[in-house]
Amino acid sequence: MAATLTISSRNYSSWSLRGWLIAKLSGIAFEEKLASLDDPSTRAELLLLSPSFLVPCLAHDGLEIWDTLAIAEYLDELRPDCGLIPKEKTARARCRSISGEMHSGFANLRSALPMNLKAHYPGFKVWAGALGDIARIEKIWSEAVARSGGPFLFGAAPTLADAMFAPVATRFTTYDVKLSPVSEAYRATIMDWAPMKEWIAAALEEPEDLDELDVEF
Repeated sequence: MAATLTISSRNYSSWSLRGWLIAKLSGIAFEEKLASLDDPSTRAELLLLSPSFLVPCLAHDGLEIWDTLAIAEYLDELRPDCGLIPKEKTARARCRSISGEMHSGFANLRSALPMNLKAHYPGFKVWAGALGDIARIEKIWSEAVARSGGPFLFGAAPTLADAMFAPVATRFTTYDVKLSPVSEAYRATIMDWAPMKEWIAAALEEPEDLDELDVEF
């Protein structure tokens, strides 16, 4: 039975991007269903005004799974050889740890640098509150790449962790964030990743704009 993945805006929704990349990494066959930006709950999620995130939502075999990490764990159990989460015990634990940190943290970064794939702000001055989040993310990236040898966080192939941090790479691109050489190389790896190129190309074709996230900084 083919799965269905409900997503919202490709341009603005970091959680939809994560869920879509996770589904792609799992190798499961799935259809996409797009939630309308006119839906109040969809807009609330994109503007970080909702206490929970119900999109992306994976429907499969009579189940609905709407938390991004829950989707990942479900697909890893369904397809254990897909490489979504590393098999080696230590790497598996680290992958879950940094993915969980991305899932629940970095609120200052989210609010200061909202995802917007159509926009580009050269020389953007990052709000001081987000600098600590950026430093922590760079530390995570550099340590993971040093352990694995890169170019992805856990080696030659992408995993859940790369899907979780992919929207951050887009934010750093949109807002022209200056990074260390290691972090810049990782950002470039993510932006050059074939599924990312596919997602971004579709995002650039979206007709809908969310005025609240298209302000002139």
